[in-house]
Amino acid sequence: AMASGPAGRAAEELPPPPEPPAEQKPSPLPPAQEEFSFLPLVHDIIKCMDKDSQDVHQVLNELKNKFQEMRKLISSMPGIGVSPEQQQQQLQNLREQVRTKNELLQKYKSLCMFEIPKE
Repeated sequence: AMASGPAGRAAEELPPPPEPPAEQKPSPLPPAQEEFSFLPLVHDIIKCMDKDSQDVHQVLNELKNKFQEMRKLISSMPGIGVSPEQQQQQLQNLREQVRTKNELLQKYKSLCMFEIPKE
């Protein structure tokens, strides 16, 4: 849904087919890695400045828009409001739960309540 690709690149491309190619992981995937790269735009800006080109303002705008897009994306990420300390606490709690459940599992197994019938 992002219309402004870098310098019109990938703007006319159709959305990818529903079935991802074999080498990609199944969706939903974040946008392609290059969507997060500011380097091509920075490179274009440097080229424009080298050539004293008037396109530099357009490319600077693209860069600014990309920063805004990324800020929106980051602020909408799940768990972005959770502090590192809270994340550590959640991790501790989950590890504790796994440990408890594993212990219960071992206890149940040792009770031999689940005899597998011999075929």
